[in-house]
Amino acid sequence: MHLTTDPGKPYMLYRTLGNFCFGLVLFCALPACTTTAAVPNATGYAASPDALAFIDEMVAKHDFDRDELVVVFSQAERREDILELMRKPAEKRLEWHEYRKIFLTRSRVQGGVAFWNENIQLLEKAEKELGVDAQVIVAIIGVETRYGGNTGRHRVIDALSTLAFDYPPRSKFFRGELEQYLILAREEDIDLLTATGSYAGAMGYGQFIPSSYRNFAIDFNGDGKRDLWNSPADIIGSVANYMKVHRWTLGTTVATRATVTGDAYQVVLEKGLKPQIRVDKLRTAGIGPQTAVPDDSLAALIELQNTNGPEYWLGLNNFYVITRYNRSPLYAMAVYQLSEEIRQAREQLQQ
Repeated sequence: MHLTTDPGKPYMLYRTLGNFCFGLVLFCALPACTTTAAVPNATGYAASPDALAFIDEMVAKHDFDRDELVVVFSQAERREDILELMRKPAEKRLEWHEYRKIFLTRSRVQGGVAFWNENIQLLEKAEKELGVDAQVIVAIIGVETRYGGNTGRHRVIDALSTLAFDYPPRSKFFRGELEQYLILAREEDIDLLTATGSYAGAMGYGQFIPSSYRNFAIDFNGDGKRDLWNSPADIIGSVANYMKVHRWTLGTTVATRATVTGDAYQVVLEKGLKPQIRVDKLRTAGIGPQTAVPDDSLAALIELQNTNGPEYWLGLNNFYVITRYNRSPLYAMAVYQLSEEIRQAREQLQQ
């Protein structure tokens, strides 16, 4: 099911549900089906007052058809497994040495080399036109979905509805993403009831949440559609565009190992992931890069827990840009290190 544009009635619901949908639409057309009123014998989130209030907002703000949305939300299901996954994300429950083992694997490196070689012209185009290094584009797609091998098994409508209406800690955020998803489906002709993604409603090879999809995805092959599930051009171009908009700098250092002495480095750690201290100033605080970095470069200090204790890195601008894709320093480091291993493996094959 998707919302599509029809000359006879804008944004008509594509009828695929047979007599059940027809009957439900007729029922909701009766005077008793008033604003935010519960639908008798309703199923799914169509029985939720919060969801019905949301539906009314979508009608008022974006000119959706209320009856059609009732049909959609009657089939949206609360998912307890999604709520459980939200409570225990890997980035919060794992240390670096555990997290790293998930993504820095031989199969993921080999898969990255293969993906790069299969899409070399598109990646070269992305580097030239959008100014983002091919190895990082490949690594992000590798970390997110194993190069499209696992784009998510949860229906997006279920994930976003569950989190919007039954996950109070972030209900406001996910209510916004649900709003964006309905608009996106209308814009891109996405089937609302069959589109799948992550437990947080992220979609496609690059796992874009709906707002990111609408704001950063691009039609990189010029066919008039932004398809992050099936178009290698749009997938690569959209990941690159996301990084470009967040100020990636082509060909510059992402991160470098660092040594720390004394106690002053603790103050630097507390300043967070955004690079804001010059490297020469960091040196005076007992923090030194292990590879050459210009003294006037801005950096942040990152502490990661390894099996034998903490390790320290300086994250520069590009490292911070990766954290705009996912705010975890574990994620950003996994992308960076995977990108380097993919590049090195590919260069060795070319020798």
